[in-house]
Amino acid sequence: MGEPGGRLGAVNVLVAMSGGVDSSSAAALLLEQGHQVTGVTLRLWGGPSDAGCCSVSDVEDARQVAAELGIDHHVFNMSEEFETHVVAPYVAEHAAGRTPNPCIECNRHLKFTALLAAADRLGFDRLATGHHARIVVADGGAQLWRGVDSGKDQSYVLSMLTPAKLDRVMLPIGELTKAEVRAVAVSHGLRTAAKAESQDTCFISSSIGRRGFLAERTDLTPGALVERESGDVVGEVAHLQLVTVGQRKGLGVDALGQHRVAVAIDPVGHRVLVAAPDEALVDQVRFDQGSLTWTGLPLLPGEPTLVQMRSHGEPRLATFAEAALHLVDPVDPVAPGQTVAFYDSVEPDRVRGSAVVIP
Repeated sequence: MGEPGGRLGAVNVLVAMSGGVDSSSAAALLLEQGHQVTGVTLRLWGGPSDAGCCSVSDVEDARQVAAELGIDHHVFNMSEEFETHVVAPYVAEHAAGRTPNPCIECNRHLKFTALLAAADRLGFDRLATGHHARIVVADGGAQLWRGVDSGKDQSYVLSMLTPAKLDRVMLPIGELTKAEVRAVAVSHGLRTAAKAESQDTCFISSSIGRRGFLAERTDLTPGALVERESGDVVGEVAHLQLVTVGQRKGLGVDALGQHRVAVAIDPVGHRVLVAAPDEALVDQVRFDQGSLTWTGLPLLPGEPTLVQMRSHGEPRLATFAEAALHLVDPVDPVAPGQTVAFYDSVEPDRVRGSAVVIP
């Protein structure tokens, strides 16, 4: 493996500060390393929020941490871009029977495109974030690797980063465990040292949930549960747009008492196709070729790769093909709209790229 970080000498760094302990500690570590540090918080969501990194209190926490560290802090309003690239597609994807990943799209369009462009315009040398992942310089370029803390690893949600972007980004806490990150915050007396982690979609408040949020923006319609093999109608769901391919909860049981699995969603025909667990398994995952992003050297057709289809999902061995992944062992069906991340089969912590799953 190459040199972690691979950054020599002090640079002028813009640090994305969400108001959490990870980004707070990232800023503190960069200061310790002698870099010139400026904090920035993105104002992304103007609606109600009590989760994620979009609440008013999170902005204030970031501002206070910057003051505690003695660095400048700015707030950039990117709410229009957030609506265009994250919220509106999130609603549209659900309406079309797909299941998007808003965190990845936020990273793709906002944090590592719009914010990186802003950093360039303002004369910063690097952009830093508090993600649990590593950038390793090897073979003449920057590579994305899993974070040291496997339980907190966020390389999956960064798997859309290109080599050009990786070369401009710093991930200061990737070499630390979560406990060590909190220890950094404690040592600097930061108010976020004991702050709880954000888990939910930042623009959906707990008071209304996903159903309430989508109901305000699109029609939620019932749908028939149809057995894929026989074509028999075996039940109904109240809101077709809330069903995810691979889902078992709320779809009833078959004659053998097995929970049915959603294998396809047909919003036009108002149907959810279901199957028994063993009949639902797939050994191939198709992806949108236009969504392919390589973090480094592309995979070649026929090359083995480890694939991860959820943020903390178990990596699965597969063979890469032009428009599909051929899995060695069958898995539950993967929801269209989700991202599949490719990891190296020999160096399993190294990310190779990603793509968006299609039916």
